[in-house]
Amino acid sequence: MSLQTATLAGGCFWCLEAVFLRLRGVEKVVSGYMGGQVDAPTYKQICNGDTGHAEVVQISFDPAQISYADLLEVFFVIHDPTTLNRQGNDVGTQYRSAIFYHDAEQHAAAQAAIAALTAEHAFDAPIVTEVTPAPTFWPAETYHQGYFDANPYQPYCMAVVAPKVRKAMAKFARQIK
Repeated sequence: MSLQTATLAGGCFWCLEAVFLRLRGVEKVVSGYMGGQVDAPTYKQICNGDTGHAEVVQISFDPAQISYADLLEVFFVIHDPTTLNRQGNDVGTQYRSAIFYHDAEQHAAAQAAIAALTAEHAFDAPIVTEVTPAPTFWPAETYHQGYFDANPYQPYCMAVVAPKVRKAMAKFARQIK
């Protein structure tokens, strides 16, 4: 099996990680930081919004089981790609919508997905998702990894993460492990 990597930002990485971990063909999801100017940033630095990093998930997936286009479809369902530097009450550049592509095929797929969603007027406002080459990925601190599964009754998880997981599991039932 030859795994590929996808890196996506769409608000809090706990939400994204919890959804993508449940998809068939996804072997590993690591929460982290990407797209900023500081080497080895910490969560505290990211939260201050001074580093330019986005909270991201780096997904290792088997393209024979789930395509990059399928991952993008899930991505655009579980976050709002029309709000600049914001997802719900989470506000700041660290919560921006972004696709960090790893090769020309991913770049083309991201552009095609955005063009298709725009053409079908899938959203009431323009998509502001940034599409840029993937720079260095910095894994988040250990306590962020698997956060939702380890803390399902934490208030943020109950109010924000759980509804996204339920929505994805209902909409993409055929792709759930």
